This record gives sequence, structure tokens and C-alpha cells, in this order.
Amino acid sequence: MEEHTIHSEEPSPPHSSTHPQPPLPPPPEESPSTSDISQIATPNPSKIPIRPQKIRKLSSPPAIEEIKPQSTIAEADASKAIVVSTATTPAVPKNRRRNPTRSAVTLPKVIKPLSTPGEIAAALHHLRSVDPLLANLIDNHPPPTFDSNQPPFLALTKSILYQQLAYKAGTSIYTRFVNLCGGESGVVPETVLSLTPQQLKQIGVSGRKTSYLYDLANKYNNGILSDDLVVKMDDRSLFTMLSMVKGIGSWSVHMFMIFSLHRPDVLPVSDLGVRKGVQLLYMLDELPRPSQMEQLCGKWRPYRSVGAWYMWRFVEGKGGSATGAAALVSNGIVGQQQLGQSEQEQQQLQLQLLEPINSIGNLGLLF
Repeated sequence: MEEHTIHSEEPSPPHSSTHPQPPLPPPPEESPSTSDISQIATPNPSKIPIRPQKIRKLSSPPAIEEIKPQSTIAEADASKAIVVSTATTPAVPKNRRRNPTRSAVTLPKVIKPLSTPGEIAAALHHLRSVDPLLANLIDNHPPPTFDSNQPPFLALTKSILYQQLAYKAGTSIYTRFVNLCGGESGVVPETVLSLTPQQLKQIGVSGRKTSYLYDLANKYNNGILSDDLVVKMDDRSLFTMLSMVKGIGSWSVHMFMIFSLHRPDVLPVSDLGVRKGVQLLYMLDELPRPSQMEQLCGKWRPYRSVGAWYMWRFVEGKGGSATGAAALVSNGIVGQQQLGQSEQEQQQLQLQLLEPINSIGNLGLLF
């Protein structure tokens, strides 16, 4: 009985060996032997070996690999949190650093006009410290005053009416215009738009200036401009918006910003009186160009308006230079067409040379 059992056990291996094709059934029975799989992997390297190897790597250490992805996900989440914090924290301080500096430098220039108590004293102290030549002018002239307090629409209307006119002629037309509106308090966009061109012509307002007044009033009436917006705009935005109004050029905007809004850091680079003052102050051979004005007067920041005011005073105080400037006015007004200058430049020349040089106070009253 025992031999029969042994004999029955022995035929089982030969039974498996007698069949040559059993290598195909072993793949399902591969789990017990690893050597057989390596032998099978060699004849079919394209599909069979790759898949079982991958399955073995995932299945043989399942517990370890399941723990590893969990730890890596946790580590990835932690790393993302650090990246976000490092990305956001520097971005916030950068913005916080930039915004306060801008607000500290830019906003006070707009919020604090020269009519604010203490601003003139601060401006004079700064100009004395940065420009010794200008310090001599400050010591020899009284400090400037900026006390005009007209509404922006009234001041802009007034500047249009005074264009290309001497101060007395402009004052006469402006007085009749105010009476036509029912007083300065009645000079509002609605009233201006209600006036007919014939009414304006009867008081001496030209057809071109009438179109300028209508354009200004329409921009106010449409909400593009308003007194509140004009007061709150920064210098660059204000210059851009006001330059869109017909008849208001760069010089008119600069004068409005200085004498009506009392902005502290305005340099009228196209003003002949200021250019002449800079030429005399720095003993230049010729009038400085606008780009040279920016360079020479850059040290006056953030109080270039006060520096420009002293340039007018400097030219006004120079007897010989003032006489020469007056001669330039008389010759320039007659010969402007021959010089090929634009109409806007003609308006600027007349206002600049008639008013700031002969009487700076009249220019302040204009705005």
C-alpha cells in the first residue's frame, strides 16, 4: 500500500513533464514560483514580463506602498501650504510697502494745496536747501500767497474768456458775462448752455470762445467733468482730462492747477516767463527748452509751483529784462502769425507775457 502511494505520487511529475505545452497553464499557477516567471519573461519581453513585474511591485509590498502615497500626499499638502504662504506673504508686504509709499508721496501732494497752513513755509525751507541760487530770490522777495477760492468751473470759464486779451479787456468781457449769468454763483454749466451765441456775441465773446464755453459746459453736464472730480484728480489725470476741453491747452491747465487748485508741484515748462526766469537764474545763453526745464528744476520737487512763482517775480524785478520782455510782447503779438505759431501758442504767449511779467497778481486773480 505504501509503495502504491509512492508510485502514484511519482507519475504526477512525469505526467506534467510529458506534456510540452503546460507552460501556458502555469501562468495562473505562477504565484508559488518566481523562477518560472523569469523564464517566461525572456521569451516574451513585449507584454507578459512588463505587466507581471508591475503587478508584483504593487502587490508584493502593498502595505508599504499604500502608506507611502499617504505620507507623500500629506507632505505635498504641507509643501503647498508653505509655498502659498511664502508666495502670499512676500506679495502682501510688497504691496503694503508700495502703497504706503505712494500714498505718502503722491496723495499729500493732491490733498495738501499750497493754501494749507504751513505748506508755504515747508516749500520755502525745501527750496532754500536744494537750490542756493533760488534761496537768494526767496530772501529778497515776499512769500507767495495762494488765497483764490473760486469753483473750478468758474475758474475754467474765466480762463477761456481771458484768452488772447489784455487784462483790462478780459476783465470787461468777464464782468458782462457774469452779469448775464446773474452773478458768479450763476456761472454753472446749465446757465452757460442756456445762453445763445447771439447773447455771447453782444458782450464781446467771439464765436470760437463760445464753442469753447459750450464744450466745457457739455463735459460737465455729461458727467465727464465735475468740480468734485477736478479737485480729487491727481495732476496727471487732471492734465489729461482738461486738455480734452476745446480751447484749454497745457499752459491754461498749468495756470489753473497753480492759481485755482493751488497744486504744489506744477512746472509750466511752456511758460515764457518761467523759462526766462530760469535762463536768468542759471545764466544760460538761451531760453531753456521744456526738457531742459525738467532737468534744471527737478531739484525743486515737490514744490515746483513755488519755484515757478519766484521765476515770474525774478523776471518782473529785472528792470532791463522786464523791458526786454515787454518789447518781446509787443513784437511777438504783432508777429506771431509770421513766426508760424499755432493759435494755442498765440494764446499762451499773450497771457504769459502780458500778465505774469507785468503783474503776477493779475494772473492769480484770473484764476
